[in-house]
Amino acid sequence: MTLNQLVLRSMRKNIKSYYLYVFALVFSVSLYYSFVTLQYNPAIVNEIGTGRSSAALKAASYLLLFIVTFFVLYANKLFMNRRSKEIGLYQLVGMSKSLVARLIAIENIILWFSAIVIGVLVGLLTSRIFVMILLKIVEKDAFVELSFSIEALMMTVVVFSVLLLIVILQTAIRIKRVTLLALITTTAVADERVKKFNAFQMFLGFVGLISIGYGYYLSTTILDNLNVTPNVLLFKMVSILALTVGGTYFVFRFSVALILNFVRKSKKGLMSIQDVLSLSTIMHRMKANAMSLTTITVLSASTLAILTFTYISYYSADSVAMEAVPYDYIMYEDTGFELVEEFDKEGIQYTRYDIDLLAVPADVRPLLVKEAALNKTISTELGVQVVSLKAIQNKLPNLHLQEGEGYILGYNSLSAENIRIEAQKSIQFNTSAGEEEIFIKEVTEDLLLPNYHYYGFTVVVADSYFQKLLHDPLTKNQKVVGMELKEENQLIKAQEVFEANKVSVEMPIPGNDLATNTVSVESQENYRLNMLDSLGMTIFISGFLGLAFLIATGSILYFKQMSEADEEKGTYNILRKMGFTTNEIMSGIRRKQLFNFGFPLIIGLAHSYFAVKSGWVLFGTELVAPLLITMGVYIVLYSIFSILSAGYYRKVVEDAL
Repeated sequence: MTLNQLVLRSMRKNIKSYYLYVFALVFSVSLYYSFVTLQYNPAIVNEIGTGRSSAALKAASYLLLFIVTFFVLYANKLFMNRRSKEIGLYQLVGMSKSLVARLIAIENIILWFSAIVIGVLVGLLTSRIFVMILLKIVEKDAFVELSFSIEALMMTVVVFSVLLLIVILQTAIRIKRVTLLALITTTAVADERVKKFNAFQMFLGFVGLISIGYGYYLSTTILDNLNVTPNVLLFKMVSILALTVGGTYFVFRFSVALILNFVRKSKKGLMSIQDVLSLSTIMHRMKANAMSLTTITVLSASTLAILTFTYISYYSADSVAMEAVPYDYIMYEDTGFELVEEFDKEGIQYTRYDIDLLAVPADVRPLLVKEAALNKTISTELGVQVVSLKAIQNKLPNLHLQEGEGYILGYNSLSAENIRIEAQKSIQFNTSAGEEEIFIKEVTEDLLLPNYHYYGFTVVVADSYFQKLLHDPLTKNQKVVGMELKEENQLIKAQEVFEANKVSVEMPIPGNDLATNTVSVESQENYRLNMLDSLGMTIFISGFLGLAFLIATGSILYFKQMSEADEEKGTYNILRKMGFTTNEIMSGIRRKQLFNFGFPLIIGLAHSYFAVKSGWVLFGTELVAPLLITMGVYIVLYSIFSILSAGYYRKVVEDAL
């Protein structure tokens, strides 16, 4: 029999094993090609441009290459483990190691180039979908054609050819170094049993749980100190990372065994078949699985946190635009009144609001929460933005203030991270007549005014007191005109008029007569679209890479469970011969699957939640909905892999007898 004939017969024989490997290759090729080809798609080039988008996509392609390499090499390792006995038998019948390596290399070449062809075809179809998603994110309306890129094809072929050479070299080294006995018994090697769970291991188990808990605590207090230096902040971040990563490994390596050991002892020797197939199997494999589960959990949590941060930015685009430009259109001083005239000519209906905004020197120390108020190192002298009650009664018609009373607007989560204040306290205004106290009735998140004098909140005062401040030489006045469209269906027409009549003006910055700020007629819709345009590519790339990585890690867990199922086939054969039914055996296996997928899932969700909770205010204004949606997608993906894994186990159990 020639080598080529042996290759064909071997491939036919291993067709059931090959589908897993082929899936990994086709998935990786299609993912890589569809992403790389985005750089050359005409719709993206025309609508987004080539400079920034091309650089971002090129940088992201390197990250995708890391994911693909990690996924493919793991799949190859698993595939070789499943074929180790076959490779050993080839050597047993007289084939040299070099000849066996050539046989495996030829099989890999056939498989890889077949996968490249199929993957490129699949990637060609899916790339159009990805382009449509990207244009949808940035709200660009363009026709997307099916685009084939020679450059992307060449890059894909080169990358996967190099990976193929690495795989062939890796396989050849393994065949050369591993003994014949080791190859034949690879799948039969069981993890070493833990004879006794000693006190030191119990201590390390507690250390793992405490480390994660303390890391979570630090993440919630990372921004509590207003005067924290960059070095201290960096030290805190590194400490949190070390505590959570190290704690996660200790939890998988020792804490799980500690908890399950207590559960096993509580059974007092009365272990059911479900307990044996779940508790014992998990404990005896945890030593070998601890590092891989830790890696998957930490990387998945990091990916999920990045996905959540980017989705928060996208989800918050509307609310951020409303905070930055509270009216549909805003004009400053005598700038942009040509827009008003054009609106009148075009018949665009609007409501006009003329507002005076004051920058008033103030000391907010009396407003601070007790701990911050006592900290004398915190500077509390600010230029606070002040507005009259009359100016915002169209927004808050039920608000009433007496002389000496105030109401704070715009104290959102980001403001709370900068300065912690509370209501039912006084703020001190520094006027030409001296210090004057205003009692703050309430503090709210609503930002209903432009933020030209914005520090973190706006103080609303009674009209009579505002008039007094208006004529005070220590205050700076900024006249603002807000315009609200009466009919939403006129927005497109109003935007066209706005684009044709935009003007800018240099204005002094309050409190700094030597500095100026360029302000212009502002549009809430224009601000929102510009925000999406600047964030759109980042959001798309993060989402694409995040989902790719989550699918890859879920697949790795699935492949790992398939490998374990094959190794335990002899055990299921014995149990079936003893009279246990498939459903009884599957009951224990489902418990094990619940742990193998559920425990990393829970820890990954917890890690990502505290990571997001500590810094989400820097990315947007909405937390709950983006967090729940992102975590929901994560749970659904892992649930799919868990269900597939349980299905494979059932097939192995049924075939065991």
